[in-house]
Amino acid sequence: MKLYIKNMVSNTCRLVVKDALNKLNLHYIMVNLGEAEIMENISKKQREELKETLLKMGLELMNDKRTILIEKVKNTIVEMVHFADDMIKVNFSDYLSRKLDYDYTYLSNLFSEMQGTNIQHFILLHKAERVKELITYNELTISEIAYKMNYSSVAHLSNQFKKITGFSPSHFKQLRVKRRSVIESIG
Repeated sequence: MKLYIKNMVSNTCRLVVKDALNKLNLHYIMVNLGEAEIMENISKKQREELKETLLKMGLELMNDKRTILIEKVKNTIVEMVHFADDMIKVNFSDYLSRKLDYDYTYLSNLFSEMQGTNIQHFILLHKAERVKELITYNELTISEIAYKMNYSSVAHLSNQFKKITGFSPSHFKQLRVKRRSVIESIG
């Protein structure tokens, strides 16, 4: 049985969900961003207990198909931007459409309707946050970051980064206190 979980965007979230399932004696087959598959059917009582436990941790069990699809879009973006070793070399729209098996126009319209922002803006927010992270680590040059994040040039990265953060990447690098956001709060 598959369970869909809102706001599950990090490895820490995965550990929280695994722990919650274990405490209810539910055996999971897999726990990924936004979903968990368990071996048994979940009783109404177990579902309520799981729901309460997850809510305390800022997570939420979902039932609505549209909400589940939006979470899948978000998790696909988060996974690609924050956890993949290399950015995809195709359009995000094509990638999302293929990965989720939905027409991109439908996904885009639904996302905008339910989130109050468009998918492109959501992607840009996450890419800016990932760039902040890479700058903070101070292991890559701005040029290497631009390449890693699949920007066409350093200028392209700089323009988008400045639109989102108000700083150029080099200015952000010089800041004493790096202002990073928690992934869960983006978008």
